[in-house]
Amino acid sequence: MAHLLRHHSFTSTSVWTESRLHHQAYASIKLSNHRQGRLKIYGKRRASGNGCVVQCCTSSSSSAAAKAGVELSGNAEEDNNGRWEEKEEEEPLYLASEYGWKVRRLEEDQPEIKKVAEIQAEAFHQPMAFFDDLFFQFFQAEVLAGLIYKLRNSPPNRYACLVAESPSDANSESKTKLVGVVDVTALRDEAVLQHLQGADEYLYVSGLAVSKRFRRRKIGSCLLKACEMLSVLWGFKYLVLRAYEDDLGARTLYANAGYRVVSRDPPWLTSWIGRRRRVLMIKQSNFLNLINSTFQL
Repeated sequence: MAHLLRHHSFTSTSVWTESRLHHQAYASIKLSNHRQGRLKIYGKRRASGNGCVVQCCTSSSSSAAAKAGVELSGNAEEDNNGRWEEKEEEEPLYLASEYGWKVRRLEEDQPEIKKVAEIQAEAFHQPMAFFDDLFFQFFQAEVLAGLIYKLRNSPPNRYACLVAESPSDANSESKTKLVGVVDVTALRDEAVLQHLQGADEYLYVSGLAVSKRFRRRKIGSCLLKACEMLSVLWGFKYLVLRAYEDDLGARTLYANAGYRVVSRDPPWLTSWIGRRRRVLMIKQSNFLNLINSTFQL
């Protein structure tokens, strides 16, 4: 699978302060006695539970909410007549929907972030002869810390963590479950750019992982399709990833998705250090081909 890179090796150091200021400027409320119950907001996405959400921007609105006995919890808003405005549920933006799976961008929701770290740690942890459980916990904590750092400090058009959802059961109240994840980062490594004609940046695909219970069910293909769609939305011409040369399963997955090998790690780097040799694979994003392949499925 695509490699899981440490967060300090490829995350932009610039901080998207506008988003953080916007987040801090809003308070959120939950109406516990509404006829429909409650509704919570995660980031910019409104997820319905049993209630109604309103959006509040001023301190006076917050104090009024406190007097009314409402609980601070999401985003709320008051109209010009001083009435709480009910908001309808907003569906998340899905970048790909294939083989029964849907892929969207990860929101800053704590349970989902922990689940993503669990999936990636499970996929990339190297078993140890002794104290394996302890080392796995340390590794998972490192993955979680790196993910939180990237989500909070990367500009929105330079990094995205994409997650694949399993379809929810229409006959039950169970929520959708995260079953796969992939990281997408804008980079400009000169060693890679020499293979990309006319490009000064590219999208690097890494950390592709699928939960053990859901492997070999086309989730990886759906995640790669979402990466390509994101490259179109962000205006990038090339997607790049690395895979181990002896990992035939991963290389077949990427080849079927349109990636081709353009270079390999130099022999001295793998033989002296004892590291597995990797191949560099690239794909040129094409909007028309992406649309055609989407409608053919």
